[in-house]
Amino acid sequence: MASPWLTDQQQRTWRLWLSVSELLPRTLDAQLQRDAGLTHAAYVVLAMLSEAPGRRLRMSELARTSNQSQSRLSHTVARLEERGWVRRERAAEDGRGNVCVLLEDGWDVVRSVAPGHVAAVRQALFDVLTDEQAAALHGALAAVLDGLDPDATLRMR
Repeated sequence: MASPWLTDQQQRTWRLWLSVSELLPRTLDAQLQRDAGLTHAAYVVLAMLSEAPGRRLRMSELARTSNQSQSRLSHTVARLEERGWVRRERAAEDGRGNVCVLLEDGWDVVRSVAPGHVAAVRQALFDVLTDEQAAALHGALAAVLDGLDPDATLRMR
C-alpha cells in the first residue's frame, strides 16, 4: 500500500507549483493593470475574442476558452461592456444563446496591450528557462492537463 504522504521531492515540487501558480498570475495582472487598467481575466477574454472568427464567440464557448465559469465570465463581460470594448447579442443561429462581440475599441486595446503582455510572459516564464527546460515544462504541463481534462473539453486553445 502506497504512503498517503508525498515524498520529499514531491512535496518540494508541489510547493514550488503553489508559489508559481500564485506569483505568475499576480505578476501578469500587475503588468496589465499598470499598462491598461485590465485584469488578466479580462485580457484573456479580449484575446480569445480577437482570435475568433468574426471576433465573436458564444458565451458558453468563451467561458470554456478563457477558463472562466459562466458566472465569472458574465461579470467580466459586463465590465468590458461598460468600457465599450465588447457587446452581447442574441445568437443569430438559434436565438437561444448569447454571443460576445469584440468591438473596434476593444480590438484597439488588444493590439496596444498585447506586446507588453507578451514581454511580461516572456520575462516571467521563458527567459528564466533554457530551451530544454521550456520543452520539459511543456511536456509536464501537457501530461497534467491530459489527466485533468482527458476529453479536452475544458482546456484553453
